[in-house]
Amino acid sequence: MTESNSDANLDLNADVIVIGGGPAGSAAATMLARKGWRVTVLEREQFPRDHVGESLLPASIPVLEELGALPAVESAGFLTKYGATMVWGSGDAPWSWYFKETSQRYPHSYQVWRPQFDQILLDNAKAHGVTVLEGHQVTEVIFDAGEAVGVAFTDRDGVTGEGQARFIIDASGQSTLLARHLKSKKWDPFFKNLAVYAYFTGAKPLPEPDQNNIFIESYRHGWLWSIPLHTGRTSVGVVVDTKTGQEGIQQNGPKAFLEAQLAQSAHTRVMLENAKMDSEPAVVMDWSYTAEKLYGPGYILAGDAACFVDPLFSSGVHLALMSGVLAAAYVTTALNTPSMADEAGQVYQELYLKEYNQFREMARLFYSSNLSAESYFWEARRIANTDEYSPRQSFIQAVAGQPPRGYERVVLDRGQAPERFIESVRTVESERLARTQWLTALAADTQRNQVLNAVPRLADGVQIQRKPVLAEGEFVPGHVLNTVSQPEGTPCSPLVAAVIAEIDGQKSVADIVDGMGQHLDQAGHAQLEEAVSRTIEILYVDGTVAGLVTD
Repeated sequence: MTESNSDANLDLNADVIVIGGGPAGSAAATMLARKGWRVTVLEREQFPRDHVGESLLPASIPVLEELGALPAVESAGFLTKYGATMVWGSGDAPWSWYFKETSQRYPHSYQVWRPQFDQILLDNAKAHGVTVLEGHQVTEVIFDAGEAVGVAFTDRDGVTGEGQARFIIDASGQSTLLARHLKSKKWDPFFKNLAVYAYFTGAKPLPEPDQNNIFIESYRHGWLWSIPLHTGRTSVGVVVDTKTGQEGIQQNGPKAFLEAQLAQSAHTRVMLENAKMDSEPAVVMDWSYTAEKLYGPGYILAGDAACFVDPLFSSGVHLALMSGVLAAAYVTTALNTPSMADEAGQVYQELYLKEYNQFREMARLFYSSNLSAESYFWEARRIANTDEYSPRQSFIQAVAGQPPRGYERVVLDRGQAPERFIESVRTVESERLARTQWLTALAADTQRNQVLNAVPRLADGVQIQRKPVLAEGEFVPGHVLNTVSQPEGTPCSPLVAAVIAEIDGQKSVADIVDGMGQHLDQAGHAQLEEAVSRTIEILYVDGTVAGLVTD
């Protein structure tokens, strides 16, 4: 569809109005259009527009594939990113890690030029039938009896209008339109940082094979990033304490402040010694926050409009794309099955904040573990985390499940993580290893007969809950497994739900199989026996099954 002119009728109607055409808004609009909804995106800027956040994670690749945008991204000429190079941890020499160490399926991502990348996503939404109105700034979400029913907006010529919709998606980015209106925006007390960034031409790349990596260098007052782009430019930024940054910028201006910080770096300074700054520096302050509630009657928050965490791990685009897809599923569910709206909204919030909190915990862990520079900046963050660091058990479980040199694990080898955290990870890993070795010995001894005769016992806090789960672009009734380490619940198959429902501390695995397969023939019974035994073994190694009692 073509963009409307400013002299067209400024009153519009749609099933869904999306505020913002960035990655979250484009993703949500695309998925909703696929479901047959009439979707209009109102974007205040005229694309292509400038935006920072060029480094993608491999986790975004399958989302781009689902959106149908991956072929355009692959053919855009963006640099392929295989990992990261850092000066961080216990030494001052650069070291690298690679995505292939934790993911064989998605061993790379891209360093993207955001004006071009975001244009690809918005064009992809248009190709799926989304109406996109650029130069239209939403000024207000209109509520009726507590329910969002439309928006007020102003076009590029200053002409005002209103749009009515059955649902509003706030993907307004860090302007956080609805969170500010609802007074639900909460700043993160730990990440009180400020960033100043600009673009350079002529920067020296990292040595091969790391020439396309993002380079992160910690220094006395914080850390710097350097991201090479296929345009020949390099995105360079510095992250410092908010107070330090504000004072320096007020005294000397953003450009002089950025140049002064770069001059204090050991490696980034050398990479830029023959480079030229070809853009005016931009400043971003106090960026880490969450909204208290991400959904409500007739509305949902996605991307940076819902939450944003420190950019250390380049998580912004990934969280935006993921939340856009999830938000679209929620809207489809709320429109098709209003009785599920509140329950599905709660699941949306849990899923999004779970992903957000994983990045938050990881960033806190890295900040508290850096020993490469001594200063107020780093010491304050080490003290804060040493005294109060209590990561969620789900984060410990995730870290313990990674290979020794995984993204989450490099800090254990390179830095000085809080002792409580290290002990927790080691405990989980040793327990998993012991359980795996015990099962291996048991299987080698009796070819699974001992497992069949064993009586499984569930760990405390384990339960199966009926809850909406994501399926084919909407939420449907399903089962989730709740444990102490995963209180939000993990979607599970009907088989897992049925097996856990049968575990009572009295029945053996064979009894459970007989009870579930009493109407099966011999071949079907044998298949069920294999599936149930394997399921219980996996649950045992994971700790969901606390014990297997054998005679």
